[in-house]
Amino acid sequence: MSLQAEIKKQFSGFCLEVSLQTEQGIMGILGASGSGKSMTLKCIAGIETPDTGRIILNGRTLFDSQKRINLPPQKRRVGYLFQNYALFPNMTVTANIAAGIKGSRTEKKAAVEKMTELFRLKGLERRYPSQLSGGQMQRVALARILASRPDVIMLDEPFSALDDYLKEELQLEVKKVLDAYRGDVLFVTHSRDEIYRFCGSCVILNQGRAECFGSAREMFQHPRSVTAARLTGCKNISPAKKLGPRRIEALDWKIALNTAEEVGDEVEFVGIHARHLSISAYAQPEGVPRENGPENQFLCRYQGALSRPFETDILLEPVSGSAQKPLWCSIAPDHLKRLPGLTQGALAALSIRPGDILLLKA
Repeated sequence: MSLQAEIKKQFSGFCLEVSLQTEQGIMGILGASGSGKSMTLKCIAGIETPDTGRIILNGRTLFDSQKRINLPPQKRRVGYLFQNYALFPNMTVTANIAAGIKGSRTEKKAAVEKMTELFRLKGLERRYPSQLSGGQMQRVALARILASRPDVIMLDEPFSALDDYLKEELQLEVKKVLDAYRGDVLFVTHSRDEIYRFCGSCVILNQGRAECFGSAREMFQHPRSVTAARLTGCKNISPAKKLGPRRIEALDWKIALNTAEEVGDEVEFVGIHARHLSISAYAQPEGVPRENGPENQFLCRYQGALSRPFETDILLEPVSGSAQKPLWCSIAPDHLKRLPGLTQGALAALSIRPGDILLLKA
Protein backbone atom coordinates (compact mmCIF):
# COMPACT_ATOMS: atom_id res chain seq x y z
CA MET A 1 0.00 0.00 0.00
CA SER A 2 1.28 3.47 -0.79
CA LEU A 3 0.34 7.06 -1.34
CA GLN A 4 1.80 8.96 -4.30
CA ALA A 5 1.34 12.70 -4.56
CA GLU A 6 2.73 15.12 -7.11
CA ILE A 7 0.94 18.41 -6.62
CA LYS A 8 1.39 22.06 -7.45
CA LYS A 9 -0.74 24.92 -6.21
CA GLN A 10 -0.08 28.64 -6.52
CA PHE A 11 -1.10 30.94 -3.69
CA SER A 12 -0.57 34.65 -3.30
CA GLY A 13 3.18 34.95 -2.84
CA PHE A 14 3.62 31.22 -2.25
CA CYS A 15 3.84 28.14 -4.48
CA LEU A 16 3.32 24.64 -3.11
CA GLU A 17 5.18 22.10 -5.24
CA VAL A 18 5.47 18.73 -3.51
CA SER A 19 6.34 15.24 -4.71
CA LEU A 20 6.23 12.37 -2.21
CA GLN A 21 5.61 8.64 -2.00
CA THR A 22 5.00 6.78 1.23
CA GLU A 23 6.32 3.40 2.23
CA GLN A 24 4.76 1.04 4.78
CA GLY A 25 4.91 2.84 8.09
CA ILE A 26 4.95 6.43 9.31
CA MET A 27 6.36 9.22 7.15
CA GLY A 28 7.09 12.51 8.80
CA ILE A 29 6.68 15.88 7.11
CA LEU A 30 8.99 18.34 8.84
CA GLY A 31 9.18 22.03 8.13
CA ALA A 32 9.07 25.50 9.61
CA SER A 33 5.81 27.40 9.98
CA GLY A 34 4.50 28.42 6.56
CA SER A 35 6.47 25.78 4.65
CA GLY A 36 3.33 24.11 3.27
CA LYS A 37 2.96 21.11 5.62
CA SER A 38 -0.74 21.50 6.45
CA MET A 39 -1.60 22.59 2.91
CA THR A 40 -0.08 19.36 1.57
CA LEU A 41 -2.41 17.33 3.79
CA LYS A 42 -5.43 19.42 2.78
CA CYS A 43 -4.71 18.77 -0.90
CA ILE A 44 -4.46 15.01 -0.27
CA ALA A 45 -7.67 15.04 1.77
CA GLY A 46 -9.56 16.98 -0.93
CA ILE A 47 -10.12 20.09 1.18
CA GLU A 48 -7.92 22.08 -1.20
CA THR A 49 -7.65 21.42 -4.93
CA PRO A 50 -4.18 21.53 -6.53
CA ASP A 51 -3.75 23.46 -9.78
CA THR A 52 -1.96 20.53 -11.40
CA GLY A 53 -0.72 17.07 -10.50
CA ARG A 54 -2.10 13.77 -9.32
CA ILE A 55 -2.73 11.89 -6.08
CA ILE A 56 -2.95 8.09 -6.06
CA LEU A 57 -3.77 6.06 -2.93
CA ASN A 58 -3.33 2.28 -3.07
CA GLY A 59 -3.89 2.31 -6.82
CA ARG A 60 -6.99 4.55 -6.64
CA THR A 61 -6.74 7.94 -8.31
CA LEU A 62 -7.99 10.61 -5.94
CA PHE A 63 -6.94 13.54 -8.10
CA ASP A 64 -5.58 13.92 -11.62
CA SER A 65 -5.62 17.33 -13.24
CA GLN A 66 -5.08 15.96 -16.75
CA LYS A 67 -7.84 13.35 -16.48
CA ARG A 68 -10.07 15.77 -14.59
CA ILE A 69 -10.51 13.42 -11.66
CA ASN A 70 -11.15 15.02 -8.27
CA LEU A 71 -12.87 12.78 -5.72
CA PRO A 72 -14.70 14.58 -2.90
CA PRO A 73 -13.22 14.20 0.60
CA GLN A 74 -15.84 11.69 1.76
CA LYS A 75 -14.87 9.26 -1.03
CA ARG A 76 -11.09 9.40 -0.53
CA ARG A 77 -10.91 7.10 2.53
CA VAL A 78 -8.47 9.46 4.21
CA GLY A 79 -8.40 9.83 8.00
CA TYR A 80 -7.39 13.40 8.80
CA LEU A 81 -6.66 14.53 12.36
CA PHE A 82 -6.80 18.33 12.41
CA GLN A 83 -4.77 20.44 14.83
CA ASN A 84 -7.93 21.36 16.77
CA TYR A 85 -9.35 17.78 16.40
CA ALA A 86 -12.56 19.10 14.69
CA LEU A 87 -15.00 17.15 16.87
CA PHE A 88 -18.71 17.84 16.43
CA PRO A 89 -19.53 20.06 19.45
CA ASN A 90 -23.20 19.04 19.65
CA MET A 91 -22.43 15.30 19.64
CA THR A 92 -21.40 13.02 22.48
CA VAL A 93 -18.21 10.97 22.45
CA THR A 94 -20.16 7.96 21.20
CA ALA A 95 -21.84 9.94 18.43
CA ASN A 96 -18.56 11.50 17.33
CA ILE A 97 -16.91 8.10 16.98
CA ALA A 98 -19.93 6.65 15.17
CA ALA A 99 -20.02 9.54 12.69
CA GLY A 100 -17.32 8.01 10.53
CA ILE A 101 -18.61 4.44 10.52
CA LYS A 102 -20.56 2.88 7.68
CA GLY A 103 -22.71 -0.22 8.17
CA SER A 104 -25.68 -1.46 10.14
CA ARG A 105 -26.61 -0.26 13.60
CA THR A 106 -25.15 -3.44 15.09
CA GLU A 107 -21.88 -3.00 13.22
CA LYS A 108 -21.64 0.63 14.29
CA LYS A 109 -22.27 -0.26 17.92
CA ALA A 110 -19.59 -2.96 17.89
CA ALA A 111 -17.08 -0.64 16.25
CA VAL A 112 -17.78 2.16 18.75
CA GLU A 113 -17.35 -0.22 21.69
CA LYS A 114 -14.06 -1.47 20.26
CA MET A 115 -12.70 2.06 19.79
CA THR A 116 -13.95 3.16 23.22
CA GLU A 117 -12.04 0.29 24.81
CA LEU A 118 -8.91 0.79 22.67
CA PHE A 119 -8.63 4.52 23.46
CA ARG A 120 -9.60 4.23 27.17
CA LEU A 121 -12.77 6.28 26.81
CA LYS A 122 -14.97 4.18 29.09
CA GLY A 123 -17.11 6.42 31.28
CA LEU A 124 -16.86 9.33 28.84
CA GLU A 125 -19.34 8.07 26.26
CA ARG A 126 -22.09 10.61 27.12
CA ARG A 127 -19.83 13.64 27.42
CA TYR A 128 -19.62 16.43 24.86
CA PRO A 129 -16.30 17.86 23.53
CA SER A 130 -16.62 20.91 25.80
CA GLN A 131 -16.56 18.53 28.78
CA LEU A 132 -13.32 16.81 27.72
CA SER A 133 -9.65 17.60 28.32
CA GLY A 134 -7.28 18.14 25.42
CA GLY A 135 -5.92 14.62 25.71
CA GLN A 136 -9.42 13.12 25.82
CA MET A 137 -10.48 15.09 22.73
CA GLN A 138 -7.42 13.82 20.89
CA ARG A 139 -8.27 10.22 21.74
CA VAL A 140 -11.87 10.68 20.58
CA ALA A 141 -10.68 12.19 17.29
CA LEU A 142 -8.27 9.30 16.70
CA ALA A 143 -10.97 6.78 17.60
CA ARG A 144 -13.31 8.35 15.04
CA ILE A 145 -10.59 8.19 12.37
CA LEU A 146 -9.68 4.53 12.98
CA ALA A 147 -13.34 3.50 13.21
CA SER A 148 -13.83 4.66 9.61
CA ARG A 149 -11.06 2.27 8.43
CA PRO A 150 -9.14 4.76 6.29
CA ASP A 151 -6.51 3.78 3.73
CA VAL A 152 -4.18 6.46 5.08
CA ILE A 153 -4.04 8.42 8.34
CA MET A 154 -2.81 12.01 8.32
CA LEU A 155 -1.92 13.73 11.59
CA ASP A 156 -1.49 17.52 11.53
CA GLU A 157 0.54 18.69 14.54
CA PRO A 158 -1.32 16.18 16.77
CA PHE A 159 0.32 17.27 20.03
CA SER A 160 0.58 21.03 19.51
CA ALA A 161 -2.57 21.83 21.51
CA LEU A 162 -1.56 19.79 24.56
CA ASP A 163 0.19 20.85 27.73
CA ASP A 164 3.77 19.63 28.00
CA TYR A 165 3.07 17.28 30.90
CA LEU A 166 0.44 15.42 28.82
CA LYS A 167 2.45 15.02 25.66
CA GLU A 168 4.80 12.17 26.52
CA GLU A 169 2.08 9.91 27.94
CA LEU A 170 -0.18 10.54 24.95
CA GLN A 171 2.68 10.14 22.49
CA LEU A 172 3.30 6.66 23.86
CA GLU A 173 -0.40 5.78 23.52
CA VAL A 174 -0.63 7.12 19.97
CA LYS A 175 2.56 5.33 18.96
CA LYS A 176 1.13 1.99 20.07
CA VAL A 177 -2.01 2.59 18.00
CA LEU A 178 -0.08 3.69 14.91
CA ASP A 179 2.36 0.77 15.16
CA ALA A 180 -0.63 -1.60 15.03
CA TYR A 181 -2.22 0.22 12.07
CA ARG A 182 -1.57 -1.53 8.75
CA GLY A 183 -1.95 1.45 6.44
CA ASP A 184 0.29 4.42 5.72
CA VAL A 185 0.58 7.39 8.05
CA LEU A 186 1.60 10.98 7.28
CA PHE A 187 2.76 12.83 10.39
CA VAL A 188 3.09 16.61 10.07
CA THR A 189 5.06 18.47 12.72
CA HIS A 190 7.65 21.16 13.29
CA SER A 191 9.08 19.16 16.23
CA ARG A 192 12.22 17.18 15.49
CA ASP A 193 11.64 15.14 18.67
CA GLU A 194 8.28 13.91 17.35
CA ILE A 195 9.78 13.03 13.96
CA TYR A 196 12.54 11.04 15.65
CA ARG A 197 10.14 9.20 17.96
CA PHE A 198 7.44 8.32 15.45
CA CYS A 199 8.73 8.24 11.89
CA GLY A 200 10.73 5.75 9.87
CA SER A 201 11.08 8.12 6.92
CA CYS A 202 10.89 11.88 6.58
CA VAL A 203 10.43 14.55 3.95
CA ILE A 204 11.53 18.12 4.67
CA LEU A 205 9.56 21.03 3.21
CA ASN A 206 11.16 24.39 2.63
CA GLN A 207 9.06 27.25 1.24
CA GLY A 208 6.56 24.90 -0.36
CA ARG A 209 9.04 22.46 -1.88
CA ALA A 210 10.08 18.98 -0.83
CA GLU A 211 13.79 19.50 -0.28
CA CYS A 212 15.01 16.23 1.26
CA PHE A 213 13.63 12.72 1.62
CA GLY A 214 14.98 9.61 3.29
CA SER A 215 15.34 7.65 6.50
CA ALA A 216 14.51 9.81 9.52
CA ARG A 217 17.47 8.44 11.49
CA GLU A 218 19.87 9.04 8.60
CA MET A 219 18.54 12.56 8.08
CA PHE A 220 19.18 13.42 11.72
CA GLN A 221 22.68 12.00 11.66
CA HIS A 222 23.71 13.20 8.21
CA PRO A 223 21.53 16.06 6.92
CA ARG A 224 22.55 17.17 3.45
CA SER A 225 21.11 20.68 3.26
CA VAL A 226 21.12 23.79 5.43
CA THR A 227 17.36 23.54 5.96
CA ALA A 228 17.56 19.88 7.00
CA ALA A 229 20.44 20.61 9.37
CA ARG A 230 18.58 23.47 11.07
CA LEU A 231 15.33 21.55 11.40
CA THR A 232 17.09 18.53 12.88
CA GLY A 233 18.77 20.63 15.55
CA CYS A 234 22.13 21.84 14.24
CA LYS A 235 22.90 25.20 15.89
CA ASN A 236 26.27 25.89 14.24
CA ILE A 237 26.11 26.49 10.48
CA SER A 238 28.56 28.56 8.42
CA PRO A 239 29.23 29.28 4.75
CA ALA A 240 32.25 27.24 3.72
CA LYS A 241 35.08 27.15 1.22
CA LYS A 242 36.67 23.96 -0.05
CA LEU A 243 40.41 23.84 0.67
CA GLY A 244 41.16 20.29 -0.44
CA PRO A 245 39.64 16.82 -0.93
CA ARG A 246 39.03 16.49 2.82
CA ARG A 247 39.63 19.98 4.15
CA ILE A 248 37.25 22.92 4.37
CA GLU A 249 37.19 26.42 5.85
CA ALA A 250 34.21 27.61 7.92
CA LEU A 251 34.09 31.25 6.81
CA ASP A 252 32.01 32.60 9.71
CA TRP A 253 34.43 31.19 12.28
CA LYS A 254 37.64 31.55 10.25
CA ILE A 255 38.76 28.01 11.05
CA ALA A 256 40.02 25.25 8.75
CA LEU A 257 38.76 21.73 9.43
CA ASN A 258 39.70 18.24 8.32
CA THR A 259 36.73 16.10 7.25
CA ALA A 260 36.22 12.35 7.13
CA GLU A 261 34.00 12.68 4.08
CA GLU A 262 35.30 13.95 0.78
CA VAL A 263 34.28 17.56 0.14
CA GLY A 264 32.23 17.75 -3.05
CA ASP A 265 32.12 20.81 -5.26
CA GLU A 266 28.42 21.26 -4.39
CA VAL A 267 29.19 21.81 -0.69
CA GLU A 268 28.54 25.45 0.27
CA PHE A 269 28.10 25.22 4.04
CA VAL A 270 29.49 23.36 7.00
CA GLY A 271 27.52 22.35 10.11
CA ILE A 272 28.55 21.25 13.60
CA HIS A 273 26.11 19.89 16.17
CA ALA A 274 26.60 21.57 19.54
CA ARG A 275 26.78 18.18 21.24
CA HIS A 276 29.68 17.08 19.00
CA LEU A 277 32.00 19.85 20.12
CA SER A 278 34.42 18.92 22.92
CA ILE A 279 35.53 21.68 25.28
CA SER A 280 38.47 21.96 27.64
CA ALA A 281 40.12 24.78 29.57
CA TYR A 282 43.14 26.33 27.86
CA ALA A 283 45.76 27.79 30.16
CA GLN A 284 48.44 28.49 27.57
CA PRO A 285 48.96 32.03 26.30
CA GLU A 286 46.95 32.99 23.26
CA GLY A 287 48.76 32.17 20.04
CA VAL A 288 50.97 29.45 21.56
CA PRO A 289 50.03 26.14 19.89
CA ARG A 290 49.31 23.07 21.98
CA GLU A 291 51.58 20.18 21.04
CA ASN A 292 49.95 16.88 20.14
CA GLY A 293 46.50 18.39 20.58
CA PRO A 294 43.35 16.83 19.13
CA GLU A 295 42.66 17.15 15.43
CA ASN A 296 40.47 20.12 14.50
CA GLN A 297 41.16 22.00 17.73
CA PHE A 298 40.78 25.78 17.88
CA LEU A 299 40.63 28.51 20.51
CA CYS A 300 37.54 30.41 21.63
CA ARG A 301 36.60 32.88 24.35
CA TYR A 302 33.83 32.00 26.79
CA GLN A 303 30.81 34.31 26.43
CA GLY A 304 28.23 32.73 28.73
CA ALA A 305 26.00 29.73 29.35
CA LEU A 306 22.32 28.78 29.35
CA SER A 307 21.35 25.92 31.65
CA ARG A 308 18.72 23.29 30.99
CA PRO A 309 17.69 20.43 33.33
CA PHE A 310 20.18 17.92 31.89
CA GLU A 311 22.38 19.97 29.59
CA THR A 312 24.19 23.30 29.48
CA ASP A 313 24.58 25.34 26.30
CA ILE A 314 27.81 27.34 26.19
CA LEU A 315 28.39 30.27 23.83
CA LEU A 316 31.97 30.73 22.63
CA GLU A 317 33.55 33.21 20.25
CA PRO A 318 36.48 32.09 18.06
CA VAL A 319 39.60 34.14 18.87
CA SER A 320 40.07 35.05 15.23
CA GLY A 321 39.42 38.78 15.06
CA SER A 322 37.54 38.38 11.79
CA ALA A 323 35.15 35.67 13.04
CA GLN A 324 31.54 36.56 12.17
CA LYS A 325 29.60 34.24 14.50
CA PRO A 326 29.96 32.54 17.88
CA LEU A 327 29.64 28.78 18.40
CA TRP A 328 27.30 26.81 20.64
CA CYS A 329 28.64 23.83 22.59
CA SER A 330 26.37 21.55 24.66
CA ILE A 331 27.76 19.67 27.66
CA ALA A 332 26.50 17.93 30.79
CA PRO A 333 26.18 20.22 33.85
CA ASP A 334 28.74 18.18 35.82
CA HIS A 335 31.25 18.72 32.99
CA LEU A 336 30.90 22.47 33.43
CA LYS A 337 31.81 22.08 37.11
CA ARG A 338 35.09 20.52 36.04
CA LEU A 339 35.98 23.72 34.19
CA PRO A 340 36.31 26.20 37.10
CA GLY A 341 38.44 28.62 35.11
CA LEU A 342 35.76 29.10 32.47
CA THR A 343 34.73 32.67 33.24
CA GLN A 344 33.73 35.58 31.01
CA GLY A 345 36.41 36.12 28.35
CA ALA A 346 38.50 33.10 29.40
CA LEU A 347 40.14 30.98 26.72
CA ALA A 348 38.77 27.52 25.97
CA ALA A 349 39.83 24.89 23.46
CA LEU A 350 37.15 23.40 21.22
CA SER A 351 37.64 20.33 19.05
CA ILE A 352 35.49 18.40 16.60
CA ARG A 353 36.06 14.95 15.13
CA PRO A 354 36.34 14.89 11.34
CA GLY A 355 33.48 12.39 11.12
CA ASP A 356 31.10 14.75 12.94
CA ILE A 357 31.44 17.62 10.47
CA LEU A 358 28.36 18.09 8.31
CA LEU A 359 28.91 19.02 4.66
CA LEU A 360 25.83 20.85 3.44
CA LYS A 361 24.26 22.16 0.25
CA ALA A 362 22.42 25.47 0.22
